[in-house]
Amino acid sequence: MGDKSESLTHVRKTPRKAERQEQILLELKLRPHVRIVEMAERFGVSPETVRRDMDRLSKEGLIARAHGGATVATRHYPDFDQRSRDRQEEREAIGRRAAALVMPGDTVMIDSGSTTLQLARFLAVEATPCTVITNSLAVAMTLGQADAAEVILCPGDYQPSEAAVIGTDTVAFLLAHSVDRCLIGASGLTADGFHETVRGFAAIKRAMLERSRAAHLLIDSGKFGRSGLAQVAGVERLTSLVVDRRPDGPLGAALAAGEVDVLLAARQERQT
Repeated sequence: MGDKSESLTHVRKTPRKAERQEQILLELKLRPHVRIVEMAERFGVSPETVRRDMDRLSKEGLIARAHGGATVATRHYPDFDQRSRDRQEEREAIGRRAAALVMPGDTVMIDSGSTTLQLARFLAVEATPCTVITNSLAVAMTLGQADAAEVILCPGDYQPSEAAVIGTDTVAFLLAHSVDRCLIGASGLTADGFHETVRGFAAIKRAMLERSRAAHLLIDSGKFGRSGLAQVAGVERLTSLVVDRRPDGPLGAALAAGEVDVLLAARQERQT
């Protein structure tokens, strides 16, 4: 009887998958490398279970897999402020074109990014009545200035370099909602699919794709042919691509095969 009670106590103390993954991330904030065997012993689970946890975190771009364990994901991607200054005219044009996709009364998910921030700007200027769920503080603040938009900010772990929240709480919140459309960005686009380099963003985008009836990717042509730390999805998952130049070659063929609408964003002439 005593053995059975001890066994049940052990089962209750075994952390769930989300708790294990959060603990792995916490450990990597404290030290540069964690080992599978060590984590398995701590959690009271098999090494294979921890290996699957680490594989999942690696797929989401949150960690980098290493021999026998994992390390902190190395980031060689410009931060939000740097990206906001790059190819500004192209991103403005894409944001303006994408804003026209949002109909009055739509429910929308918008992720964090320099191009999606331009989308938020035009939605605010045009006072499009809509409900927006976002993980981006910059998007939320921009749309919050427009009385027509109802803004819902996701919970999660704050990432200062991106002015956004990420993590399991953010993903769970997104998966609890259903919307008309999502408008997301990406670090790169190839014939294989679209990719993300920023830590934790791939999981956010996948959740938005899953809970949206239509999916629109906003990306400038400078990212054609680029891959990233994690692949988000194949191009066939998209409803449309909003871009400043029409893709050709294998990428153009993949978009055509996936029946993805390519929406060209024309830059406006600046007044002199």
